[in-house]
Amino acid sequence: MALQEEFEKTGEYFFRWRSYLPLFMAVLFILALAHFRYPFASHGLDLAWDAGCLAVALLGQVVRFFTVGFVPRGTSGRNTRGQVADTLNTTGMYAVVRNPVYLGNFIIWFGLSLFMKSLWFSTIIILFFTIFYERIIFREEAFLREKFGDAFRQWADATPAIIPKFKNWRPPSLPFSWKSAINREYGTFFAIMVTFTVLELLAGLFNYGKLMIDAIWVNLFIFSGILYLTIRYLKKKTRVLATDNR
Repeated sequence: MALQEEFEKTGEYFFRWRSYLPLFMAVLFILALAHFRYPFASHGLDLAWDAGCLAVALLGQVVRFFTVGFVPRGTSGRNTRGQVADTLNTTGMYAVVRNPVYLGNFIIWFGLSLFMKSLWFSTIIILFFTIFYERIIFREEAFLREKFGDAFRQWADATPAIIPKFKNWRPPSLPFSWKSAINREYGTFFAIMVTFTVLELLAGLFNYGKLMIDAIWVNLFIFSGILYLTIRYLKKKTRVLATDNR
């Protein structure tokens, strides 16, 4: 099989199963937790470090939120049954970088990896996601090249794949939709908070031999849970968050 075909085949496989990625990552996190220690044996320094890791992960969430709030229906979706694109996004975040959602995902996972305070673990995460998203992007761009032809080539020539080029910014073709962004991203925010809460509990277990967690993480988890349930109710049972063409 030619290398191009191999990359496309692998990318299609990764694309379909990307939602199950956290299950694979959980194994690596457990291995890293076996060597987890508070920095300089200081719980206070650990709390400050963890807050910084959360801030990095939430930066990735902001990138995703800002991206999907501008795009029309049929793009930047969560489909797993193959490539779908009704239009080619070339403005807003897509003028700055060709894959802003994947960039946001990478930043989120990088923030989570930093929590482990392990150079080998963060290095594995960086290498894994480099290969993982490289293959997915390769497959997606083959699809976009075939569907949009010269329009895709001109956009790809001017726009970097993953490292933002902020001077390329062009106003989005649609106004920002808070409703659309909230509809698409409330689950991601809750998943980030749940993951950090679980890691905090496990960190206490590996350091002290018992489940323990700071009140601030409990409060953040409760807040995110209430927010998640409220938005889910509004989305499923009302039209408060209903949008057109998003």
